[in-house]
Amino acid sequence: MEKRKEVKAAPVGQSTQEEFISFMEQESKRLVERASGKSAFLPKEKTLDSILNLEMVKEKTAEEIGQIWTQYFATKDTISAVIPAMKFELMQKRAQSCPTFLYALPRAEGYEFFVGQWSSKHLHFTSLINIQTLAENAPSQLILYHYCELQEDKGIVLLTAEMDSTFLGVHEAQCLASQVPLFYATDRLETFGLVETFNHKPDKFKHMSVIAELEHSGLWG
Repeated sequence: MEKRKEVKAAPVGQSTQEEFISFMEQESKRLVERASGKSAFLPKEKTLDSILNLEMVKEKTAEEIGQIWTQYFATKDTISAVIPAMKFELMQKRAQSCPTFLYALPRAEGYEFFVGQWSSKHLHFTSLINIQTLAENAPSQLILYHYCELQEDKGIVLLTAEMDSTFLGVHEAQCLASQVPLFYATDRLETFGLVETFNHKPDKFKHMSVIAELEHSGLWG
């Protein structure tokens, strides 16, 4: 990413920064409204016991279950995570008032932006380019599934994902997923303030503030 800083002003799929800003000003409100329960791509209904034998792990600790979970998905072409229950509760609470946000994925030629939209306990990522070209018909490239069956008894929420492997690799999916707690579970009011601005004051939202926050966080190394 040695050229990343040189091309910040020209996000992937945009000829000029002015065009991108203009698009965001026009579309931010519609993107937020799209998350109000009228999503065209609802998640498949799944339960944790369709993946994990809950009877066999009921006597195990949260740490042991987490190890089983991550080891199982380590051999799969997807991502997984174990989220502390309190962190997920905070994320869910904030997602109710701010269900949509803009995420950035570093590419060789700059950044590609994705819109993340919560639908119940699941989170859909759709590339901004696809939303521009396909509007409400734009498919998700990544869906994060959060399984809460062990939230009360074990204090953990288990995450896995479905992704379009023709569009995203595992590393790229992990990069997007890692940004969710950064913005939704942060203690920094300034960071979550970006999410609030995107949802409630989209005309004041600056897309480059997402890049600045990600670089400040050290998430990209």
